Amino acid sequence: MEKVHVLDHPLLQHKLSILRNKDTGVKEFREIISEVAALECYEATRDLPLKEVEINTPVATGKFKVLAGKKLAIVPILRAGLGMVDGILDLIPSAKVGHIGLYRDPETRLPVEYYCKMPSDIADRDVIVVDPMLATGGSASAAITFLKGYGCKSIKLMNVIAAPEGITCVQRDHPDVDIYVAAVDERLNDHAYIVPGLGDAGDRIFGTK
Repeated sequence: MEKVHVLDHPLLQHKLSILRNKDTGVKEFREIISEVAALECYEATRDLPLKEVEINTPVATGKFKVLAGKKLAIVPILRAGLGMVDGILDLIPSAKVGHIGLYRDPETRLPVEYYCKMPSDIADRDVIVVDPMLATGGSASAAITFLKGYGCKSIKLMNVIAAPEGITCVQRDHPDVDIYVAAVDERLNDHAYIVPGLGDAGDRIFGTK
């Protein structure tokens, strides 16, 4: 579990409890998913390299730190992952955004790809894959496999809630990938929903049933 980062910041936990509440409406749910993604992004980017540059302040000239190294890409797993993108872009507006569309076959429960569009330089970027729920782990693992096929070397996975089964799946398939979550819940139910979870994140973000 050393590559699984459970972020227990009080603000995250408070906002997560609002997300879990079945009475939280679409507008508030959407806003808070974005806020949670921003808070998680602080931790997921904690190891970004820095370099010193010379800057003239209104008072004096000094050497100060700015980001160095490779640029970032955010890759949401459609459609629920879209709800996390804006919160991250608020912090890192220069990040590029790729998209992977996957759905879970109701019979086999295996991920099926239906859409993919990546920045042309995706292999040269540090990639953060985002999806609110890490349930079986099949979609996340498939998305990471796809990105590695594009030549991506630095990949992180960021979820709001994970099930132990999903973490096990991603760690088995991609032991090099760090996972960032706000909570690890009890288990999956017979329909592969996270328990207690927060329901279907996509439906709650977009107001569909």
